[in-house]
Amino acid sequence: MTESAGGGTVAEADFWFDPVCPWAWITSRWMLEVERLRPVRVRWHVMSLAVLNEPRMEELPPSYARLMEESWGPARVCVAAGELHGSEVLGPLYTELGIRFHHEKRERNRETLAAALTAAGLPGSLADAAGSGEWDERLRASHASGIGLVGQDVGTPVIAVPGPDGRPNAFFGPVVTPIPRGEAAARLWDGVLLVSATPGFYELKRTRDASPGFD
Repeated sequence: MTESAGGGTVAEADFWFDPVCPWAWITSRWMLEVERLRPVRVRWHVMSLAVLNEPRMEELPPSYARLMEESWGPARVCVAAGELHGSEVLGPLYTELGIRFHHEKRERNRETLAAALTAAGLPGSLADAAGSGEWDERLRASHASGIGLVGQDVGTPVIAVPGPDGRPNAFFGPVVTPIPRGEAAARLWDGVLLVSATPGFYELKRTRDASPGFD
């Protein structure tokens, strides 16, 4: 918890994302709405669907396996940016990557990465990190810090906030489309906190019947 400029208490919400995941992107834009309407401040962290899926790569459909291979680069770039320029750059960088990946449907290549870095005020040369295993140990550590709060049978995003007892109240999701806005976003946040903080609560789920929508 931190104190706002007005003297109130602000909860810090840790958010782990993989930049290639469209569902995590929707949830991240919802969290920006929540920041406007509730006393919450988001701290961004990187996780990796590629790391999560390593033990079952041979079981994945070919198209998803290709996505996992492509996801290493953007995640490495985010980790490198955070390590070299401070964790506060992750939010702006994630935004620039998400716009290009999910809205503009650009290829997840070096050119797109460099453009996103430059737009976020970072050196475009950091795009070189995409092809370097130098950052993998730090990526795995960041991933483990998030996934370790919720278990291996979920994905991205993972969110953690202080629970009523002061310990982390962590959960996967919510998975939702389109992006909740305004009071709908605030009500969803209130509901998620309520159910996720209930002792013994584990899961609400229904089959997705819509593709990710970014409106």
